[in-house]
Amino acid sequence: MAQCVQSVQELIPDSFVPCVAALCSDEAERLTRLNHLSFAELLKPFSRLTSEVHMRDPNNQLHVIKNLKIAVSNIITQPPQPGAIRKLLNDVVSGSQPAEGLVANVITAGDYDLNISATTPWFESYRETFLQSMPASDHEFLNHYLACMLVASSSEAEPVEQFSKLSQEQHRIQHNSDYSYPKWFIPNTLKYYVLLHDVSAGDEQRAESIYEEMKQKYGTQGCYLLKINSRTSNRASDEQIPDPWSQYLQKNSIQNQESYEDGPCTITSNKNSDSNLLSLDGLDNEVKDGLPNNFRAHPLQLDSSSDPSNSIDGPDHVKSASSLHETKKANTGIIHGACLTLTDHDRIRQFIQEFTFRGLLPHIEKTIRQLNDQLISRKGLSRSLFSATKKWFSGSKVPEKSINELKNTSGLLYPPEAPELQIRKMADLCFLVQHYDLAYSCYHTAKKDFLNDQAMLYAAGALEMAAVSAFLQPGAPRPYPAHYMDTAIQTYRDICKNMVLAERCVLLSAEILKSQSKYSEAAALLIRLTSEDSDLRSALLLEQAAHCFINMKSPMVRKYAFHMILAGHRFSKAGQKKHALRCYCQAMQVYKGKGWSLAEDHINFTIGRQSYTLRQLDNAVSAFRHILINESKQSAAQQGAFLREYLYVYKNVSQLSPDGPLPQLPLPYINSSATRVFFGHDRRPADGEKQAATHVSLDQEYDSESSQQWRELEEQVVAVVNRGVIPSNFYPTQYCLNSYSDNSRFPLAVVEEPITVEVAFRNPLKVPLLLTDLSLLWKFQSKDSSGKDNEEVKQLVTGEPEMIGTEVISEFLINGEESKVARLKLFPHHMGELHILGVVYNLGTIQGYMTVDGIGALPGCHTGKHSLSMSVRGRQDLEIQGPRLNNTKEEKTSIKYGPDRRLDPIITAEMPLLEVFFIHFPTGLLCGEIRKAYVEFVNVSKCPLTGLKVVSKHPEFFTFGGNTAVLTPLSPSASENCSAYKTVVTDSTSVCTALISSASSVDFGTGIGSQPEVIPVPLPDTVLLPGASVQLPMWLRGPDEEGVHEINFLFYYESVKKQPKIRHRILRHTAVICTSRSLNVRATVCRSNSLEDEEGRGGNMLVFVDVENTNTSEAGVKEFHIVQVSSSSKHWRLQKSVNLSENKDAKLASREKGKFCFKAIRCKEKEVATQLSEKYTFADIIFGNEQIISSASPCADFFYRSLSSELKKAQLSVHAEKQSIEDAVRLIQKCSEVDLNIVVLWKAYVVEDSKQLILEGQHHVLLRTIGKEAFSCPQKQEPPEMELLKFFRPENTTVPLRPSVEQLSNLIKTSLHYPESFNHPFHQKSLCLVPVTLLLSNCSKADVDVIVDLRHKTTSPEALEIHGSFTWLGQTQYKLQLKSQEIHSLQLKACFVHTGVYNLGTPRVFAKLSDQVTVFETSQQNSMPALIIINNV
Repeated sequence: MAQCVQSVQELIPDSFVPCVAALCSDEAERLTRLNHLSFAELLKPFSRLTSEVHMRDPNNQLHVIKNLKIAVSNIITQPPQPGAIRKLLNDVVSGSQPAEGLVANVITAGDYDLNISATTPWFESYRETFLQSMPASDHEFLNHYLACMLVASSSEAEPVEQFSKLSQEQHRIQHNSDYSYPKWFIPNTLKYYVLLHDVSAGDEQRAESIYEEMKQKYGTQGCYLLKINSRTSNRASDEQIPDPWSQYLQKNSIQNQESYEDGPCTITSNKNSDSNLLSLDGLDNEVKDGLPNNFRAHPLQLDSSSDPSNSIDGPDHVKSASSLHETKKANTGIIHGACLTLTDHDRIRQFIQEFTFRGLLPHIEKTIRQLNDQLISRKGLSRSLFSATKKWFSGSKVPEKSINELKNTSGLLYPPEAPELQIRKMADLCFLVQHYDLAYSCYHTAKKDFLNDQAMLYAAGALEMAAVSAFLQPGAPRPYPAHYMDTAIQTYRDICKNMVLAERCVLLSAEILKSQSKYSEAAALLIRLTSEDSDLRSALLLEQAAHCFINMKSPMVRKYAFHMILAGHRFSKAGQKKHALRCYCQAMQVYKGKGWSLAEDHINFTIGRQSYTLRQLDNAVSAFRHILINESKQSAAQQGAFLREYLYVYKNVSQLSPDGPLPQLPLPYINSSATRVFFGHDRRPADGEKQAATHVSLDQEYDSESSQQWRELEEQVVAVVNRGVIPSNFYPTQYCLNSYSDNSRFPLAVVEEPITVEVAFRNPLKVPLLLTDLSLLWKFQSKDSSGKDNEEVKQLVTGEPEMIGTEVISEFLINGEESKVARLKLFPHHMGELHILGVVYNLGTIQGYMTVDGIGALPGCHTGKHSLSMSVRGRQDLEIQGPRLNNTKEEKTSIKYGPDRRLDPIITAEMPLLEVFFIHFPTGLLCGEIRKAYVEFVNVSKCPLTGLKVVSKHPEFFTFGGNTAVLTPLSPSASENCSAYKTVVTDSTSVCTALISSASSVDFGTGIGSQPEVIPVPLPDTVLLPGASVQLPMWLRGPDEEGVHEINFLFYYESVKKQPKIRHRILRHTAVICTSRSLNVRATVCRSNSLEDEEGRGGNMLVFVDVENTNTSEAGVKEFHIVQVSSSSKHWRLQKSVNLSENKDAKLASREKGKFCFKAIRCKEKEVATQLSEKYTFADIIFGNEQIISSASPCADFFYRSLSSELKKAQLSVHAEKQSIEDAVRLIQKCSEVDLNIVVLWKAYVVEDSKQLILEGQHHVLLRTIGKEAFSCPQKQEPPEMELLKFFRPENTTVPLRPSVEQLSNLIKTSLHYPESFNHPFHQKSLCLVPVTLLLSNCSKADVDVIVDLRHKTTSPEALEIHGSFTWLGQTQYKLQLKSQEIHSLQLKACFVHTGVYNLGTPRVFAKLSDQVTVFETSQQNSMPALIIINNV
């Protein structure tokens, strides 16, 4: 239970006090009424004695009574009605609320920190009022009247006669059988005569004389002269006198009948029935003549015409607390005791002392003695103090009843003089004067007697008071018998069906248990008495039980919360809305954020409803908001109900302040960090053959790799434009800002170009949400030319459209649990700073989905595709947290976030805007296929653009043609059936010999030092005017690898007018090309052994080209025709085709392979001389009747582009090698290097839709090394097999770099010249001698020492057999030195002894560079065997 102001040792004596009746004459009542008080109310603040009092018990022992209090009340002849008591209690509870600004206790239990009000004043008020308003009953005497004060005024004509009248009146009320109420303790009630004297108006001498007369008649102990009203009420304002009555009357003022529905109750007087009831709180000063308030109705009496709901069994329905509030307000203006001075206060206090000392206590002492003597005298032979009494008095008992009747009436009813009741009377008297020992023994005795008689109501009463007496006994001789209380409660509740008495038991027992820290037992007791018959009682008891749980040694927090919820529910049913709200709010602390989502929803919903009822609209909105924003596990119908309530409450809130700022709405959720901002127009859809550049759009997913690629491309082109240096203020262009982009700078937008903001909404509910009139909320600061700032804040859709145009989405439906993005546009028409603040919209639900209780379609509701049931206008802010900073030590140790400025663009001046369209752009190509397409450039802005460039990571994929390209037809349709190549018809005489032309790589944009990736677009006049469009041809070549290729183009352009903020703009395009396999070309080059060379120097080479058709017939390709093989080199050219076949046309069907062999010769000196000018010699060998000019566009373009990309790769690999390659090795390496590039041009015949198409293409093979095979497409490398890891200590000695065997074999070129067959008459001459010339040619640029060794190598017997049949005559070893590129011939003789075929290629040649100490000696490899046939003639 909660903490109380009084301890239980103070509470119980204060709850059971001696009761004194007051009977006043009208005149006396009038005197007290001058103070707005009745006589009983006048005495109330002074009814507690200030000093200890003493009395003697029956054994003549002195007994001390501390803090004695008496209760004086006017005689009321009607018992109070339960309905009225309930109303009083209800008003008491609703009138007592927690004090404003009360500091709550913070209780920490486990994980919980709870703010709980430690005290519950409403419960204490309820308990006090409940105990005071208990009607007197026959089975106990605690609240029966012990004495009666008879009050008359000194100003009456015959005061003494008035006293006798009053005395008779009291006697009549007590002893006349017509009056069953009020109850009197003993037949001879103490009468105490009080003469009231008005000091300010009355005659003091007369009063004194009357008082003397009274003393004569009634004795000094039985009367008193009380002087009051020492000052007149009109002087009340002069000095402030304390008002001790207000705290008592505050509770009583609730009883004011004016606040009751039926007006004042009427007096049921036999003589003067129209006389008005004087209300207790003194609002009614009017006093009528007639008999004084003899038969006053109880202040809780209900009029017979009262509201039936307040009948005895009715529920706790009460009027709204407002009527109570008004009554209170009315009372605040009244000053009580206005005619009384402090001296009068002391007189009243003295009067109470005198009455108690002289009158009441002696009377009680005498009565106890009488009862004791009476009982002892009757005890007979029994040794027990009281047990035998009923044997003596048994004759006076009502006849025994049957057992059934006993049960029905809860036991016997005793006559007033029954001895059992005398024991009870004595016990009650002892209890009232705090003589708890004697009281306990009497109760204990009475309890036994009552139980023997099966008088259950009496027994329960005795048990209850015995338990309390035992607890209150000084020195605690015996423990508190809680089982007595339990039995009493059970008896009252179940047998007697008297919940009021049961409730009193529970209130007392719980308080006692609490004082002993037995919180668990107290809670169980309180919960036991909760029932359906009284919601208010149940609510208060449940709340106290909850406090018991939280006050335990180890607090039971969840039990506390659960019982608070139950209490709140019962408060709500009892109409105590404020208390209900308070209980729910306190319980919410426990359930909040612990994952009890359904419980949280219930609590929030109830808090919302109660707050709304109490017109705490902000709290209501906040509570409903919580239900909606937490991840709700409720059913769709329940969520719909919550949403409906929320909208309804919100509607009411917004109607209170229609001009206030727009409220923040909780739904739908906005994922602020997922907000994307896009600057620019939406992409146009493809129009037939025209396909717009993909550029950037909100439909594209963010990809960090590709964004990095675009950034690199832009940096490349910017570097080229700025002469190889990226400016320090360069910042990559970002058209789409999202959570991955760098948003630390203010983004730049362009006037008249839309800004699209994509807001990510999510509906957490299972019911659809309909947003209407959805638009962006922004603030704009315009910067006009004068430099002044004009600020315009757009709070509503009706913002001025001159500065910024705002797009409004009229309807936006988000289904249950759906995430959906809305794209909202702004159209800036002025330069300045724009801040996008959030979104503004009407939130509603769909009409058909749910109906709103008691509300039709609201006026002014939106009607569209979906009909809204109800909607509220509100906003949500877009607040984006920037990235966490993590650079400095300070940032790493603290949590700091950088700015995110994606919603704060700066609007800059006009810029040109380029749109690019691709016409006839293919989606699928064969590898190496050449296709001609057209690109259209359109300037859609009002500014001219210039400096158009395109940059791509794959420049080998496309070309706009070199400087040699002739002007192509302007319209793509005219060139539909032409070849993409520039061709010349040839005559058939120039068979298979090369046609030579030359071209410089500078013409094709791939000169030395330039960036091959950045390609200027050849615009006519280099400027594109506003609204103008240009179509340019573009050749494409399918990439060499099969598969899907994404090729990124970045178009760069600038404004003719230089802008300070935006230097350039870009347009992106990603082309997706799917390539399928076509041809695979492999080529090798070897030195020719023949001597035929027109020039006689430099040597010839043989080029072997293998072409394989790897195409599977998926693409519908029937066959490939190799139409031309061209070479391109600075030093070499193809001369002629070696393997001439009858069929000139080389066809390859699927999976076929063709072999070609060509002779290559060095270019003539005059051609070689200008090698620095990047001139390449092109030689074409034609297999058809048309020559494709390979040195013109597009053949040369693609050749140069593939060459430059290969060179780039080669450079990268060279950088990786060690730089410290020795010169000697380098010289030897150069011997085997050759720089010859082969271009194979082909046509493919494709059948597509029963139409034959001819596709063209070209493959490039770059030959770099003699004898090493080269391929047109990159070879897939086999992954190396896994090997065991070996650990070894590295050697420190560095091995000198040695040239490889292949490189050394190319240092000296050898060739044997001899007759192919030789006839010799062996029968005439047994030895056959054949002359053989050995040609040695030095291929390097240095002097070489050569050793020729003619001895046969005797490695194996097989070798002996082959070579053993012939021998070389003459010298077996020659040593020579060959100068740079010198050719030397040696004349040798071979000697044969048999006919046969012989291999003359046996001489071994060793070589070393003359100036090198290290000898690299390796046998020279012959390119092919030299076979000779020896015939016998």
